[in-house]
Amino acid sequence: MARIVIMGAGVAGHTAALYLRRQLGREHSVTVVTPNAQWNWIPSNIWVGVGKIPKSKVLFPLAPLYRRKGIVYRQALAREIHPEGRADDTTPYIRIEHTDSTRAGTTDDIPYDYLINATGPKLNFAATPGLGPEQGGSVSVCTADHAVHAAAELDKVLDAMRQGKHQTLVIGTGHGTCTCEGAAFEYTFNVEHTVRQAGLRDLCDIYYFTNEYELGDFGVAGMQFTQQGYRTSSKLWTESLFRERGVIPIVRAHAQSVDDGLLTYETLDGEVHELRFDFAMLLPPFRGADLTAVDRDGADITSTMFAANGMMLVDADYSGKDHSQWTASDWPRTYRSAVYDNIWAPGIAFSPPHQISEPRTSPNGTVITPSPPRTGMPAGIQGKLVADTVTDRILRPGNPDHEESMTEMGSACIASAGTGLLTGSAASMTMYPTVPDHEKYPDTGGRHPSLTFGEIGLAGHWIKTLLHHMFIYKMKGRPLWWLIPE
Repeated sequence: MARIVIMGAGVAGHTAALYLRRQLGREHSVTVVTPNAQWNWIPSNIWVGVGKIPKSKVLFPLAPLYRRKGIVYRQALAREIHPEGRADDTTPYIRIEHTDSTRAGTTDDIPYDYLINATGPKLNFAATPGLGPEQGGSVSVCTADHAVHAAAELDKVLDAMRQGKHQTLVIGTGHGTCTCEGAAFEYTFNVEHTVRQAGLRDLCDIYYFTNEYELGDFGVAGMQFTQQGYRTSSKLWTESLFRERGVIPIVRAHAQSVDDGLLTYETLDGEVHELRFDFAMLLPPFRGADLTAVDRDGADITSTMFAANGMMLVDADYSGKDHSQWTASDWPRTYRSAVYDNIWAPGIAFSPPHQISEPRTSPNGTVITPSPPRTGMPAGIQGKLVADTVTDRILRPGNPDHEESMTEMGSACIASAGTGLLTGSAASMTMYPTVPDHEKYPDTGGRHPSLTFGEIGLAGHWIKTLLHHMFIYKMKGRPLWWLIPE
């Protein structure tokens, strides 16, 4: 019997668990360790955050699903990895701290034969003083509860506008190294759409605050694509939407602090600015989960298994080469630990070898460059890839591990720009590959010229709504769920 333990139940971990349970007989155990009682379809949190749908539409309980599928569920935080076991027993195990109400704070050890670290990101609000709902300076849509709070705060701003008070809204990234600019983009235009539908657009200024060097970068170095038969760039394409909606961009920016309605920020030229606001939704930077690694003698080997950002070192090139020397081969192919052959880290949990966008630093030494996005579609693909590798290790020993680099992996993104059956819109983008390969596609920004494209319109909103229902159906493991691609 093989024992597979998965730490984390986000897109990568949950996907891996579903495929492993489907592909392996019940004599093999699949255990998921996650502190969450419910699964959250995060891409739709932006709609919760403007009050268009309740949070119940983006959540479902994990316990009944895992019980039905025969997956062992532990509501707990993974705290330690012991990949070599103990001096007197070499069976590897992880140590968990329970978070459910009946056992909160107690610990257990779970042995494993194969370990998948899919812990995803830790929301590092503390990186910027005052950032986030806990520190109180801004709101967030990173979780369903955060989104509910954001909607309530937005309602207060709408009420103020109804009383004739001009309001300033700031939406974007709360640190110079943030990722997921796409979520900030979506929330910006959903808020703008909400205000406009309320007939209050002339009573507010809406700022998009971002660490991107230019609009349309999205942390992936931008895109070149064909739109209506013409070659264009994501920069021009995005700028047109900002002009159309009257959203004011602040680019190349790092939030220094968020305090009592005042955003203090540094720009790439080293200058420090201030912006007063009435409402701010600023995303936090990510770091890895707080995991400790321990060898069989009890020595701390965390720095051997993990990068300084807490994300796991895998089969990537971490030599720190200059931007001019980056190549597609720098990126991992199997997501297997750089140290242990039976541990993997798909999705946000793995440490990327470098940024995708060109690295930039202000004269003050402040890094103002997006970190590489690895959520959504890439996380799902990697979760399945690792599940297929583990399945072959158990059922077909000797088969090579499954491989697919993000330089060979396409991504599709439907960025909502407002809801409504007839009034909604979305920016639909596909890019291949996700990480540019400038050797293969030297003349089109490192991406395939016909497989990278974008459109903005009502049809995109319909697709976004369809995907919302399809992926929740898939993640609930409904009949034939595996036919829905990652």
